[in-house]
Amino acid sequence: MATEHVPQPPVCRVVSSQSTYAGKQGLTYSAGISAESVGSQAICMHMLRLPPGARAVAHLHESHETAIYMLSGISEMYYGERLEQHLVVRAGEYLYIPAGVPHQPFNPYDTEAVALIARTDPNEQESVVVRPDLSRQ
Repeated sequence: MATEHVPQPPVCRVVSSQSTYAGKQGLTYSAGISAESVGSQAICMHMLRLPPGARAVAHLHESHETAIYMLSGISEMYYGERLEQHLVVRAGEYLYIPAGVPHQPFNPYDTEAVALIARTDPNEQESVVVRPDLSRQ
């Protein structure tokens, strides 16, 4: 006699932000919510600390949108097909990055910038496509 699979109810989980990982983008992230940490199906969220002088490798996220909230500091970003566009995001501001848009965040300031990042890719690094050919110094 075969045993029947009984679905388990969803479980809420708390994740400590003490562990970090090195992203393909060349930055270090505080691990948060992802498919890997909690089994999320459609979202990831983590924190990024950009020390003074930090610069990511130009990259994009295939088929996934990104929403960022700047908790503290100021960061800048080049974006666009050839990184021809530029913007500045300050503490208290939100930033939206559409899916597939090449971008390169950096911190040219003397103070650390801290951002909370959410993406529609539950496997945080899976959709990252590095584009070092676009990177700006």
